[in-house]
Amino acid sequence: MTTRRIVVGVSGASGVPLAFNLLKELRNHSEIETHLVVSGGTERTIEMETDYDLLELHCLADVLHDNENIGASIASGTFRVDGMIVVPCSMKTLAGIAHGYSDNLLLRAADVNIKERRKLVLVTRETPLSRLHLKNMLTATEYGAIIMPPMLTYYNHPETIEDMETHIVGKILHEFDIEATHYKRWCEDK
Repeated sequence: MTTRRIVVGVSGASGVPLAFNLLKELRNHSEIETHLVVSGGTERTIEMETDYDLLELHCLADVLHDNENIGASIASGTFRVDGMIVVPCSMKTLAGIAHGYSDNLLLRAADVNIKERRKLVLVTRETPLSRLHLKNMLTATEYGAIIMPPMLTYYNHPETIEDMETHIVGKILHEFDIEATHYKRWCEDK
């Protein structure tokens, strides 16, 4: 079986449990190799939002990259990956991606996915959205990114926050043709 590679970027925005859930789900797919890059604000967000620590996030990935290592494999278009997911994606990270401001590895890897016309899913976190946020989302979309705020879904009758997170992870992975465990699609029984 051919190994597929997916880059997962985690910024310091609220919603970091989604990154944990995404990486846990990807571990269920032996054909996927995950490459993780984490921004500086992530550790504080993990402390505020979860019972985990940064090391536990690192351990969920197959390959960990230092965000300051702009020369890492994922910074090059010749390194083959299926695409990248930034979850959560802060408005600062979104602005950097939308305007090609690649001053760290997370931003450079996203820039590479845009220039190589690979899948780039940005799980943007902010509410309400300002005109500037919306313009940056539009700009990123015009360059090929998929903007996927983690919106609540009710048709799957969620009973817990974990149910809602599972649904978002399923939607993210759908973009890569990966079937997530326990993902309930519209009008499909599982």
